[in-house]
Amino acid sequence: MSYYSVIHKDGTESHFVWCQKSRQFILSKMLETAVIYSNGSQECQRMSMLLKSLGGEFHEYVLEKDFTIKQFVSEFGLDAEFPQVAIGNRHIGSMKDTLQYMSDRGMFL
Repeated sequence: MSYYSVIHKDGTESHFVWCQKSRQFILSKMLETAVIYSNGSQECQRMSMLLKSLGGEFHEYVLEKDFTIKQFVSEFGLDAEFPQVAIGNRHIGSMKDTLQYMSDRGMFL
């Protein structure tokens, strides 16, 4: 299955799934999946706990188990810090970026 998303002029997103059987795109309501790229540090553990507590699907990729430092740098750049977080189809960034993103969207009470 292939997932696609379209960002409309008004800033909203629509998500689609390519259905091979019917050979057409189907509008999808994708759940927000959280992904964290971790090196096992205390900050990564804290971010993992926070993301897990928010519910939904959660994946944690660990350095030297699921990816190499070379792959990490290639994906996120030389200045990227651990953890790196993606929510849904959007790469959010570092722990600070993720906390700001969550705060801006009212995910904290």
